Amino acid sequence: MIELYYWPTPNGHKITICCEEAGIPYTIKPVNIQTGEQFKPDFLKISPNNRMPAIVDTESADKGAPLSVFESGAILIYLAEKTGKFLGKDLRSRIKTLEWLAWQVGGLGPMAGQVNHFVHYAPEKIPYAMDRYVKEVSRLFAVMDQQLAKSPYLAGDFSIADMASYPWTAIWERQQQKIAEFPNVKRWLDTMRERPGVKAAYEKAKAYQSNRSNTDPEVAKILFGQSAATVRRSG
Repeated sequence: MIELYYWPTPNGHKITICCEEAGIPYTIKPVNIQTGEQFKPDFLKISPNNRMPAIVDTESADKGAPLSVFESGAILIYLAEKTGKFLGKDLRSRIKTLEWLAWQVGGLGPMAGQVNHFVHYAPEKIPYAMDRYVKEVSRLFAVMDQQLAKSPYLAGDFSIADMASYPWTAIWERQQQKIAEFPNVKRWLDTMRERPGVKAAYEKAKAYQSNRSNTDPEVAKILFGQSAATVRRSG
């Protein structure tokens, strides 16, 4: 059984999609990041970066003691390797999947996150920052569009790379993108949206939706006011 420490963010959706698509039994352990539950000592034991998602596998792949994994990319690789699904078994297909997974966790996710912050949450609107990150996300969408012109999914077959990329791409309007400019991405989004595992994952998310805005001063202080001092106090 997988214990999934989760909140309905793009990174959280990645793991529920994976569990649903792979048919992995899991239990959601909500971590309300708006109230600071990510700083609780018990959670920090499994996620020292004070970020969700994280998992505890009570039946670890090596048959040993329960195993914790933090960071969405690492979790996806672990689950793919444990189940033998969604990560190519031959060298070349495996590398291609890992390339596109790394592209998402190192590029698309962080850059889209900066768009979200500076466009929607920053108390001061900084034109340079907004323009910088909106343009970078458009560049990444163009990279994805060219890749998807050659194959139905990012690494050829459906994989953990698609699971990682979908939640950040599906909110293209929040990213200030014009999806009509990326027809292959649009086709892929339409296909992904109809996958049973994706539908089930987003249905699960509804139980954890919050009515509080991230611009609420108390919430913003928790989400955007962290520093080295925060880590030291939590540790």
